[in-house]
Amino acid sequence: MAEFVGPRLYSCCKCGNHVSLHDDIISKAFQGRHGRAFLFSHAMNIVVGPKEDRHLITGLHTVADISCADCRELLGWKYEKAYEASQKYKEGKYIFEKLKIVKENW
Repeated sequence: MAEFVGPRLYSCCKCGNHVSLHDDIISKAFQGRHGRAFLFSHAMNIVVGPKEDRHLITGLHTVADISCADCRELLGWKYEKAYEASQKYKEGKYIFEKLKIVKENW
């Protein structure tokens, strides 16, 4: 009998809470505070912090830090607003730092 394999997930590195689906990755070519980061279209089981303007590599953005809903580990940020026309595609998307997430069901 075949074993059921669920969707490939990313989980919080600290507590294992599911935070995003592999299928929601838009790009793996982003830079976070602590190295490589992934851009996702959706996130789950997270808490979104207050909005703030931040100067990032690609210019000024309004972002909000995102944390695990269970253990409150800081995982990355959500792009709320991009001021450069070429960066508008990031609005409403999520950055997860590679060091803060682990693969599940691979």
